[in-house]
Amino acid sequence: MNDQQQHWQAMMDIVQSFHDKHQFNKNGGEDMVYRVALMTEELGEISEAVTKGKSKEELAEECADLLILLMGNAIAADFDLNGAFWLKMDKILKRESRLVDGRIRVSGAFTGSEDS
Repeated sequence: MNDQQQHWQAMMDIVQSFHDKHQFNKNGGEDMVYRVALMTEELGEISEAVTKGKSKEELAEECADLLILLMGNAIAADFDLNGAFWLKMDKILKRESRLVDGRIRVSGAFTGSEDS
């Protein structure tokens, strides 16, 4: 296992430890509908950090909350998020970009791809 894989595994292990400590799998904490609601809440907190001009540290903390939730989704739904990340990056790195309303956008929708 290389350093990058070890780092990722350490992160997943600590999130798993958090799930185990609070018995998420026995107390509804791994229910995906519930987890989507939590992610929505965290996105709102990220939005608030940006729109209210909060510090970079506060924004980073809110983003970390979302990352932890995403990692927990992989635990709850039993999939390899690290592997999914690299497969997705391979796809999106091949895409063309375009400006939409003056902002860069990279999307499979522009190429007619069903992959988003």
